[in-house]
Amino acid sequence: MVKVKSKALEPAESAELVQANTGGLNKVIIDRYLSLQQIQSRYKSALASERGDVPGWVLVVLMTTGLVTAIWTIAAPRLTSILKNSLDAMNGIR
Repeated sequence: MVKVKSKALEPAESAELVQANTGGLNKVIIDRYLSLQQIQSRYKSALASERGDVPGWVLVVLMTTGLVTAIWTIAAPRLTSILKNSLDAMNGIR
């Protein structure tokens, strides 16, 4: 009978558990469990260390806003006349 521990297994404890069990399947399960724990700990530490690039995003947002404003200022009169002409043409169809 194998005792189930509720806490995370340390590498030394997992080695003892593998030695205590004679089945190869238990070793595979424990190895996979330990590798999953290592991946999770690396992922958590990467998330904790990620600070982001706020100045970069602010610059991107400001540049995009500036470009849209400049293009809109130049194109607004032409877009207005296109819309007005197409609406006038639709009124003439009736």
